[in-house]
Amino acid sequence: METIRKPRPKFLTAEWRKLIMVNYEIDPKELQAFVPPKTEIDFWNGKTYVSLVGFMFLNTKVLGMRFPFHINFEEVNLRFYVRHKYQNEWRRGVVFIKEIVPKLMIAKIANWRFNENYVSLPMRHQIEHTQDNLKVNYEWKLGGDWQSLKVEASPSPQPLVSGSQEEFIAEHYWGYAEGHKNQPLEYEVGHPKWEVYKVNHLDLQCDFARLYGEQFKAYMETSPASTFLAEGSPIFVCKASKI
Repeated sequence: METIRKPRPKFLTAEWRKLIMVNYEIDPKELQAFVPPKTEIDFWNGKTYVSLVGFMFLNTKVLGMRFPFHINFEEVNLRFYVRHKYQNEWRRGVVFIKEIVPKLMIAKIANWRFNENYVSLPMRHQIEHTQDNLKVNYEWKLGGDWQSLKVEASPSPQPLVSGSQEEFIAEHYWGYAEGHKNQPLEYEVGHPKWEVYKVNHLDLQCDFARLYGEQFKAYMETSPASTFLAEGSPIFVCKASKI
C-alpha cells in the first residue's frame, strides 16, 4: 500500500526572481566540515560544486504575514549540494555556507529557525530588462567596500535541458543544516521548474577569502564551470524538522 506523505506546514512563501548562479568545481574535502549529519555530498558527473547565487526575494510572507520593510529584498548566498536517504529514495538538497541579506531581523529569524549562517550587510540591486538585453546586478557592502555580482544575458528565457549541469544546480528541493547539539535539520522547498537565460557576460567583484574563508579563494578566483540566470517563480519553504 502506498504511503501518502502528509504536507508539511509552510513557514515562508515568496517569489525568488532573477537568480544569478555562478558555479565552481571544488575538491569535496573542502566541504566536509559543512556537511550535516545523515547527509552526503551530491555529485554531478563525479564532480562537486559550490554556487554563488544572487536573487530577489519578493512578496515575502512568514507564517502568512507580511512584515513592513521586509517584503522585498536582495539575497546573495554561497551553497553546495547534498543528498539524504529517506526510506527508499534520495532527497537532493542544498547546504548554505553563508547567506547575505540587508535586514538584521531576517538574518536573526533565519539563524534561529534554521540554524544557518545568515549575516546582514547593506545591499542594493539593479535590473534592466529590454527587448535586446537583460542586465542584473546585486551588490553588498563589506567593510567600506561595495562588492558585486553582475551579468548580462539574452532577453528570452529557455527551458532547462534535462540532464544538464544547469538542471542539477537548480533542481534541489530540500534544505539541510546542522541544528543545535549536532541534530540535522531538513526543510522542504517547493517551486515549479525554472526557465533560464543564457549569460553572455559575468562581472564578479568579491573578496572571497574575507567573506567565505581562505579555503574557497583558490577555487572561486578561477573561471567558473558555468554561469546562468534563472527567471525564478513563486516558492514556499516548509518548517524545519529533525532527521
